[in-house]
Amino acid sequence: MFRFTHERARLVEIARQRRAEQARLAKLEEQRVEYLDRKLAQAEQRDRLRTFLMTLPPDSISEEASVRSITGRYGTRAPSVEQAVQAFARQQGEIVVPSGAAAANILGLSTQVPVRSVYLTSGRSRSMSFGKQVVELRHAPRWQLALADRPAGVAIRALAWLGPESADTALGTLKRTLSPHDFSELASAAPQLPTWLAQAVGKAAYGRCPSQP
Repeated sequence: MFRFTHERARLVEIARQRRAEQARLAKLEEQRVEYLDRKLAQAEQRDRLRTFLMTLPPDSISEEASVRSITGRYGTRAPSVEQAVQAFARQQGEIVVPSGAAAANILGLSTQVPVRSVYLTSGRSRSMSFGKQVVELRHAPRWQLALADRPAGVAIRALAWLGPESADTALGTLKRTLSPHDFSELASAAPQLPTWLAQAVGKAAYGRCPSQP
């Protein structure tokens, strides 16, 4: 009886070890697949970037600015879409900034993640292919491009996208999340903004509209 019980316990332990080994191997396989998926995604991103750059006119962007690899702590990588677009903007002499929807997401004023890559530009509107994606450049009025990539400029574009109905609430959030310097810079830009936005910014900054004594 003792021998039978001992043998049964040994078989149970063998089965347990076998299941543990199978789980370990399955985990390793899962990690291997995840690693290969990441590498494949990186390769596809590089291919999309090359395709995007090939769609640009030959004289619109320099070879060095567009395709130069970036060496960092974790090795060499291709430039991102954002970097390629900014290189294009420098070559064209345009102001190019992320759209209001992207700005609102960056600042935490919206949980909506833009599906398309949209940028506002001081130049003409146009679209450029980026593999299966499309990078869309939309001409925007000068006030939406004010302060370019500074936090106050990002706030202006987010507020423009959110519209008058959400401006007061968004400005309350921005007053808490932006640094005093950045919020002061936003308030200083009020004269450049349309009336509805200038009044909302003035109310948030000074407790009154700029036009009020």
